[in-house]
Amino acid sequence: MKSKLAVATLIGALSFTAAAVDQSNIVKTYELKDGSKIHVFKDGKMGMENKFGKAVSMREGQVMETKDGSKILMKGNEVFRLDDALIKGHREGS
Repeated sequence: MKSKLAVATLIGALSFTAAAVDQSNIVKTYELKDGSKIHVFKDGKMGMENKFGKAVSMREGQVMETKDGSKILMKGNEVFRLDDALIKGHREGS
């Protein structure tokens, strides 16, 4: 019985950790010419959202152009982190 309780507690703790990632971690968003967006997290790493609202992979070091013509260099490739933030944002109605 104690082992079942320990397993249930561990699973509960892990699920709370997974739910801790949200859009409050995103500090800046840039819209690109092709309709996609780059989201910058507090630690400076980035994730890319395509024009359909899905997190997609982008090669680190890739140069992208914003709608206003500025150039941005991709730092990191936070696909799963962004995907979690986008899913949580949709659940909360953002």
